[in-house]
Amino acid sequence: MLNMAEQEVQDSPVGWVANHIRTYVESEGAQSRYFGHDVLLLTTRGRKSGKLRRTALFYGRDGDRYVLAASNGGNPHNPYWYLNLLEEPKVELQVGKDIFSALARPATEEEKPALWRLMVAIFPQYEVYQKKAKRDIPVVIVERINDPAS
Repeated sequence: MLNMAEQEVQDSPVGWVANHIRTYVESEGAQSRYFGHDVLLLTTRGRKSGKLRRTALFYGRDGDRYVLAASNGGNPHNPYWYLNLLEEPKVELQVGKDIFSALARPATEEEKPALWRLMVAIFPQYEVYQKKAKRDIPVVIVERINDPAS
């Protein structure tokens, strides 16, 4: 894992996200859904600060892989969590009660169309965000790793 026991984790500064993270953590993952959608917690290492950063994201599943859309609500720039994992792909996920180390990477051009359709089926608002963003919203694949340090 990302040595979370030794370091403070900073939660998203966005109010509703921070509130959901707090509920998620305090309930030990029992209250993981948000407005009817499955949510996971993603912890990355800040590419500039080196600090651990945690956010809550809707996710899809592709077999054993977790799929995320770096939509940033349709803003014109990629979310910080995405920029962080490009710099340091080793991340930590909490999915319900399960907390584990994982490797994250952008989907390839070949993988992305099917995974994008998966994410839009889960949360149709992503199509609206794509039109608004004026950038190609990345899709991220996250895979569990066996980490002897965890």
